[in-house]
Amino acid sequence: MSLEIQTFILGPAQTNAYLVADTQTNQAVVVDPAWDGGIIVKETVARSWKITGLWYTHAHFDHIGGAAEIVRLQAEDLMIAMHPGDLTLWRAGGGGKLFGLEIDPGPEPDRLLSHGDQLEVGRYGFEVRHAPGHTPGLCVFYCQEENLCFSGDLIFYRGVGRTDLPGGDWGELEKSIRRQIYTLPPETRLLSGHGPETSVGEETVSNPFIRG
Repeated sequence: MSLEIQTFILGPAQTNAYLVADTQTNQAVVVDPAWDGGIIVKETVARSWKITGLWYTHAHFDHIGGAAEIVRLQAEDLMIAMHPGDLTLWRAGGGGKLFGLEIDPGPEPDRLLSHGDQLEVGRYGFEVRHAPGHTPGLCVFYCQEENLCFSGDLIFYRGVGRTDLPGGDWGELEKSIRRQIYTLPPETRLLSGHGPETSVGEETVSNPFIRG
């Protein structure tokens, strides 16, 4: 395998941060640099990988809290990608003040995503799928070649993202899951923002909130 994924469970909300690398080119990106960016950078140094981008599924504080440190430690040629629907949330520090937390969100995203865009890490392409509901700008990142999808806080193992925070919308969340997740092949791995890995097939049949 030349696409390698390292998972870190970081921060006060036990958020999954994913370090994704093409081991043939040694290029890597971080999907949701949740917290403690130095831990993630330390891993890339140990593996001789270079982080070329930060991809945010959405802008809640527990998904962007490690970005500033990663940029400080490795700022060269770093692209930060996020949907513009979450810029207001990002500029408000990811809503951390609601939980008594204030973070440095780092530099403003310079790659504003749209549904259907393509992102790359080394030789691997990921389709951007806009999937609002948990936040207005939430996106999932799908790699058809590897049968995997980074689903952020849209859907989890036997769960779905909360919609009671500012910008949340249950109707949109349900629609997004049905259109952007349940239309993927059943064998597609789902790597979520919290909790263990699952699959499209498992959730379509067994998710108690939204069945396929």
